[in-house]
Amino acid sequence: MTTILSSWTMRLALLLTLCLGALPSQAATLSAPETILQGVAFDLTLEELPEGPVTLRLDDRTFEVVGDDGASALVEGLTLNDSAASLELVDATGSTLASETLTAIPAWLSLLPALVAIVLALAFRQVILALFVGILLGGWIMHGMDFGALSSAFGDSVNVHVLEAASDSEHMSIVLFCLLIGGMVGIVSRNGGTQGIAQRISRVIRGRRQAQTSTFLLGIAIFFDDYANALIVGNTMRAITDKMAVSRAKLAYIIDSTAAPVSAIMLVTTWIGFQVGLISEAMSNISDWNESAYSVFVNAIPYNAYPILALTFVFMTTWLGRDFGPMLTAERRALDAGGRRTTLSDREAIVEEAEINTKPNIPIRAMNAIVPMLVLAAITLGGIYTTGLEALGPGSHSLRDIFGEGDSFSSMMWGSLASCVVAVIMTQAQRLMAMTETSHYWFEGVKSMLLPITILMMAWALANVNASLQTSDFLVAALGESLSPAWLPAVIFVLAGFTAFATGSSWGVMGIMMPLVVPLAWAVLEQNGMNGTAEGMPILYASVASVLAGAVWGDHCSPLADTTLLSAMASGCDLVEHVRTQLPYALLVGAVALIFGNLAVGYGISWWLGLAVGALILLGTLLVVGRRPERQPATAQTAIDLPDQASR
Repeated sequence: MTTILSSWTMRLALLLTLCLGALPSQAATLSAPETILQGVAFDLTLEELPEGPVTLRLDDRTFEVVGDDGASALVEGLTLNDSAASLELVDATGSTLASETLTAIPAWLSLLPALVAIVLALAFRQVILALFVGILLGGWIMHGMDFGALSSAFGDSVNVHVLEAASDSEHMSIVLFCLLIGGMVGIVSRNGGTQGIAQRISRVIRGRRQAQTSTFLLGIAIFFDDYANALIVGNTMRAITDKMAVSRAKLAYIIDSTAAPVSAIMLVTTWIGFQVGLISEAMSNISDWNESAYSVFVNAIPYNAYPILALTFVFMTTWLGRDFGPMLTAERRALDAGGRRTTLSDREAIVEEAEINTKPNIPIRAMNAIVPMLVLAAITLGGIYTTGLEALGPGSHSLRDIFGEGDSFSSMMWGSLASCVVAVIMTQAQRLMAMTETSHYWFEGVKSMLLPITILMMAWALANVNASLQTSDFLVAALGESLSPAWLPAVIFVLAGFTAFATGSSWGVMGIMMPLVVPLAWAVLEQNGMNGTAEGMPILYASVASVLAGAVWGDHCSPLADTTLLSAMASGCDLVEHVRTQLPYALLVGAVALIFGNLAVGYGISWWLGLAVGALILLGTLLVVGRRPERQPATAQTAIDLPDQASR
């Protein structure tokens, strides 16, 4: 019996040896993208390759790959022109190492989520709803576009896409930065700090020019948030400009055209976290671009032609005292009234009865706002500088390189946290508010940031969906060869402006467009051999800036925009009157910015030269078309004695 068992064991072992010897020593694997677009190139990863040459067969096409035992290889530039194709990997003997059937969807479907999001935002003016539908539609496309896929996409919309966006550490750094700086703004708006800044500026006012210029300067000083800017400046300067016979429409224009532009281009504002987060997300899929998102934002600031020229034109109109169009009519009407508000619209009457946000019966001290803001700026910029030096190591480095390598996310966290702590300590040390009140107002400031943070989260989630659907690859394939790099900034500026005008949300436009625009601009420049060159990088930075600038421009023209509504409300101006008087100015500045900013940069003109020529064009237009309203009444020349708190 033992001899028989031993004989069968030997035979079985021999049989297994022969069978195993006939099989390939390893089973290779194929890793294709989850979503493949028809006619759009994709990459395929081959893993666990045997040593020697192997052949990849895709329908009737073959690709030769030289493998190394257990190694992996990347096959680039594969395309599928049909909805399905067979993929097979064979070795030198013709044995199949791996096989798979690939499916592809029509390429235009990858653009559908972003396109639907934009159309819904235009139609219903609800950015969050539009972003959610875009995410849901993208998930439905990825899951196969049947009825069962709809339920899977609905579950994944929050459980996968939004959760992935929220679980990213850099994303959460941006969220915490926005919450902390919102809390700081909530404290300094109520402990008399921002009101103190306003009172210091108002002491020098002696006439209409000083009243308008001081309003502009106060808007520059309160740069950290556009909402706070509009509300604080409007409520503070309304009584002053009324006495100086400045129209409420002109006050609303100065506020509206200062708040968003200055917040968009300053180095430390509530906008920065949002913008840097979007830029970082847009850059995440560009492996050859290693610059930090904060560095890209800083480098793009000079190319923000519209915000810069908008601020310039506001200063021109306030300093020269010239206006045209409906604004000139409003100014003449205010002068005829001699600073007396005899007839109030419903909106103006409501605003006149409102109370200012500053807590009553506390001393008004500018340092309570200035010190936290300086701490915020100093620690944020200092943190970026320090972490940049650590990253570069010993040696001599330029300031641009240092800030480019700095950890902007951590630095913004340090700065915003420190500013909150300083604001609380200063409030408690002066016994301006109880600790429970201070905490309450801090939370009120935090709550004011929930809407933009929600938009940001949804935008990040839609960006993840677009990346999975290879939307940017489709845009590159469709437009990359036909779209001239010189026209990139101008086209982006117009599209962003139109979308912001129709939706009334600059942040929503930035959230939808930035993840699409940045990869497209990079690919267009790459196809023209301009990436990393002295000619190409300005166009790339200008493309990033054009999203931001176009969103602000459309925001200024739109009666639906939040800053438009806030500026009119805080100024006590009728909304229709504000839009009607501001629109000619916004259109003029937008046209000049488009031609001498976005388009000029695309054709190789230096940004500073384009801005200089644009400013001269605006000045010339104002001198030729603008007129001074009738001479101000003598009573408006006297100095203004403000009470401790200006009434709303």
